[in-house]
Amino acid sequence: MKLLLRRNQRDGMLGKVVFTLSVRADLTAEEREHIRKYKLGNVLLYEKKPLKEGGNEYQKLGRFIAYSVLNLTITVNNLDEGKSVECEDILEMLAVEDQIREAAQTFKAILTAAATFGGEEVVELA
Repeated sequence: MKLLLRRNQRDGMLGKVVFTLSVRADLTAEEREHIRKYKLGNVLLYEKKPLKEGGNEYQKLGRFIAYSVLNLTITVNNLDEGKSVECEDILEMLAVEDQIREAAQTFKAILTAAATFGGEEVVELA
């Protein structure tokens, strides 16, 4: 698996700069097969804002609807297809990039483990 990252910027409203991070994974056929076989496509790799708790039932429903529409999430399927994240500043973009890199590393470890099921792995210990 290779993680492809592209940083861009554009002028936003009121002269503000909007930073965009585009991410996509370059997966092998074997990795795609593991994702399909183990149903890993909907695994959440990144979430911009967690859902807030509390309030009455109507407030919870309203927050859930807004969360579902406005919140940014990146799943394994999104990485395979490619997804862009818009950020308000460079620091946010770099933080998002770091989180996605870390999540992709963890997911790569999951794919590596999936490849060894039904087989044997030799680990040399020092």
